[in-house]
Amino acid sequence: MKIRAGIVGLGSQWESRHLPALRSLADRFEVRAVCEQVAHRARRAAGELGAVAVDGFRVLAARTDIDAVLFLGDQWYGTAPVEAACAAGKAVYAAIGLPVDPAEAEALRGRIERSGVAFMAELPRRHAPATVRLKELIATRLGPPRMLFCHRRVPLSAIAQAGRREPADDIRDLMELVDWCRYVAGQAPTSVVAVRHAERPGGELDDYRMMSLDFTPSGSPGDGTIAQISCGYYMPRCWEEAVGFRPPPALQVVCEQGIAFIDLPASLVWFDVAGRHQEALDSDRPVGEQMLLQFHRTVTSLVRRVSGLDDALEAMRIVAAADTSARDGRRVPIRLPL
Repeated sequence: MKIRAGIVGLGSQWESRHLPALRSLADRFEVRAVCEQVAHRARRAAGELGAVAVDGFRVLAARTDIDAVLFLGDQWYGTAPVEAACAAGKAVYAAIGLPVDPAEAEALRGRIERSGVAFMAELPRRHAPATVRLKELIATRLGPPRMLFCHRRVPLSAIAQAGRREPADDIRDLMELVDWCRYVAGQAPTSVVAVRHAERPGGELDDYRMMSLDFTPSGSPGDGTIAQISCGYYMPRCWEEAVGFRPPPALQVVCEQGIAFIDLPASLVWFDVAGRHQEALDSDRPVGEQMLLQFHRTVTSLVRRVSGLDDALEAMRIVAAADTSARDGRRVPIRLPL
C-alpha cells in the first residue's frame, strides 16, 4: 500500500535524511503537498518530489488526497500542525520537539489518543544500526549496562547551515540524547543533576550543558546504573578543524561483561574477555528509511498504533528536570509517569 503524504516543515535533516529516504521508498510513500514557512524552500522541495506547495498546514491537513502528515521541522507554529492532522483524521510522523511543559504534553497526548490516528515520534538514535546491534550484544554477550557516557559536539558550521540557532534546537538535541541513554539502559532514571554554561552572561543559549542521570530504583544515588550526557556548542567557527580533533565516542557503554563504543550511524567497537571486536554495519538501511518503514507499518497495520510518543514526552520531561537542577544547584528526583 502506498501512503499519500503531506510534508509540514523541512527542517535541518531534510537534505541528509528525509529527502533521500522518501526517494528510496517511492514505492511506499507518494508526497502530494509541501508546506514550509519559507516559500521558496516549499516550492523547491515540491518540485523535487512532483508535489504542490501549499500556503498553510491546515489547508494541507484538510486535503482529501493525503493520508498522513510528515511533520519534519520545528517552525513558528509549534505543535499546531499535529492538532490539525488529528482533527482531519490523518496519521502523523513527528520529527519535532514536543512540549516540555507537563500540562501541554498531557494535552497533546490526550488529543492524539482521542483522535484515534496512528502517530510516530521520530527517535533516530534508537534505529541506528550501531544501536540495534548494541542492544543485541547487551542481551547476549555484554550483559546489563552499568555506566553510559554520551557526548556530542555540535559544529558551528552545521548550525550556520541550518540557520539561526534557537533554544528549541538545544532542547531537541538533549531530548534525543536522553532518550538514547534510556533506551540503551533499558530503564527509567530516578534523578538528575545538571550544570550549564551560558554562551554569554544572562543569555538564553548555552555553549555547554551536562547532566548525570541516576537509574537507581531505590536507595542512595549512585548504587545503580548511571549515565553522563554532555552537549557542547563551544567551538568558534574559525576553529572548525578542532571539532574533529580527538572526538570522544558518541556513546560509551560499560557493561557487566564488556565495554562498547558507538559513533553513529554504523560504527561499533566492543571488548570482552576475548578481546576487541569491530563490526561493519554500513550495509544496513539508513536510519531515515528505517524510521519511515516503521511509520508505514504503523499506518497500514490493522491495529492502531502510537509509537514513541510517551518516550519522547518522558525525555522532554527529564530535560525540564535537568533545567531545574542547573538553576537550583541540586539533585532533582524524576517521578515515574503514571
